[in-house]
Amino acid sequence: MQVTVDVKGEDTHEIEAEEPTYADLLAAVDLSPHEASVLVDGRPVPEDQPVETDRVTVLRLIKGG
Repeated sequence: MQVTVDVKGEDTHEIEAEEPTYADLLAAVDLSPHEASVLVDGRPVPEDQPVETDRVTVLRLIKGG
C-alpha cells in the first residue's frame, strides 16, 4: 500500500508499507504518537488502527513552556 503523508508545515512523504497502522506512518517520518497526531479528512485517528486511506495529514503537537 502506498500512502501520502503530508506533515503540515514541513514535507510530504510517499510511504510504501504492507498493512501499516497510523503509528507506522508516524515512525516512517521520524515522529512518535507523543509528538504528532494523524488526521484523515480533518479528523484525528487512533495510531493503533490500520490505515484505510491513501492520504493522511500529520500535525505536530505544540510544545512549550
